[in-house]
This record gives sequence, C-alpha cells and structure tokens, in this order.
Amino acid sequence: MKPAQPLIAIPCRHETSRDYFDEPVNAQSEAYLNAITGAGGIPLMLPLNLDPPAMRTLYDLADGVLLSGGGDIDPALYGCEPGPILYEVQPDRDRVELLLSAWAAEDGKPLLGICRGIQVMAVAVGGALCQDLPTEKPDAACHIYDYLSDEHNTWTTLAHEVELQPASRLAGLLQTGRLWVNSLHHQAIEHLPAPLQVVGCSTDGVIEAIERPDHPFYCGVQWHPEVLVVEHETARRLFRGFVAACLGRR
Repeated sequence: MKPAQPLIAIPCRHETSRDYFDEPVNAQSEAYLNAITGAGGIPLMLPLNLDPPAMRTLYDLADGVLLSGGGDIDPALYGCEPGPILYEVQPDRDRVELLLSAWAAEDGKPLLGICRGIQVMAVAVGGALCQDLPTEKPDAACHIYDYLSDEHNTWTTLAHEVELQPASRLAGLLQTGRLWVNSLHHQAIEHLPAPLQVVGCSTDGVIEAIERPDHPFYCGVQWHPEVLVVEHETARRLFRGFVAACLGRR
C-alpha cells in the first residue's frame, strides 16, 4: 500500500571519494530531499545501476519524478562533438534520466527538472545544448558564479532576473511574471523542439524555464530552487505545486 504522501522518484548521481576507495557511490544532495519533504512528499532515490525493467518497477511506484542538477550530458546524445569544457559526464545517469523523462512525458506523470534536469528534458525530445555559455555566447550575462573563490557569493545569491510567459503554468504557480534567481550553470538549452515550449528567459535571452502545455505537470527550470526554499516563497510554491500535482495524479 502506498503512503498517504506522494512518492517522488529522484535519480542518484555517481559520487566518487577516496573514503570509498574511488568506487562510485549512488548519492543525492540533501537540499533536494529537504525541498520535497518540506512540500509534503517522500523522496524515493533511484540507483543508476538498474536495468530498464527494474527501473520501471521503481518508476511505477512513484507519483512523480524530480531530475536534479549535476554534471554535463554527453554531447553525442544531441548529435554534437564534445567541446573543450565538459564536466562530470556520467553515461549511466544520462541513460536513466533520459528514460525517465520519456516515460513521464508519455504517461502524464508529473516531472520537475532542475538545472541539468531541464537540459535532460530538452535532449529527451531531440533538443540540443550550448555546451559552454562563456565561450560560445560571450555577450551573455554571467550564469555561473565562482562561489568558492568569492566570499560575497553563495549558492543562494540571486544573480539575475528571469521573465516568465504570463500565461504559463509556471507563472501561475509562482504567482509572478518576473523573479530573481540563483545561477550555477555553464550550459543551457540551445534548441527546444515541440511539444516542449520556452516559458522563461533571462534578460540576455538564455532559456531558463520550459514546460509542456498538454501535460499535467512537465516543467523545467535552469536555476536551483531547492536551495532557495528557506528564504524565498517562489521556490516553496514551485515544490508545493509539483508535489500537489503528484498527489493529484493518484
């Protein structure tokens, strides 16, 4: 029997550490788990070493899917050669998250993509990415801040504004058409095919929010709301709306 609260499937990432003799560890940031539990959901972490039938079993248990931030997607998956700046490509993670994206799109299961997650959503429908904003779009604003070397910046620093389409699901959910967001990405969506639609951009034109209008809840954001939930109501609204959609699907 399922619990009263909705189960939210969150794929892990491979974390390597000397503490584990350089063996891959299935891990996930606590910020995502806290954001889900704070909104009334229960996180269900998915390891990356499962075959598709086993992954489908866990997926079917879940009421929704959250795709988190992390390293870069293999450019071969969107028909490009790798550029000179590429971080933490993990083939198992690409495989699992693209599969979950396709299943959720087909089944009408709520899905929220964050940072890398919004990029996975785009690639899953045949989209393509800008592999490195600073080198490929030098006129764009700074979208990745050096938080380690600048004591004045943190993960929660609001770096730039995003303008949302007034009629979009996200604008209605967040109850605003403009908001300031944090920014920790060096890649972004370059091309987005239908049925996904761009519903938010930063002032320099970089895609920051997407959704699928014919789906109950299939939304992606390029910023990191999971670390903003403590101080910002718009971040809390996003997670509450997502978890409510997962519960409503039952």
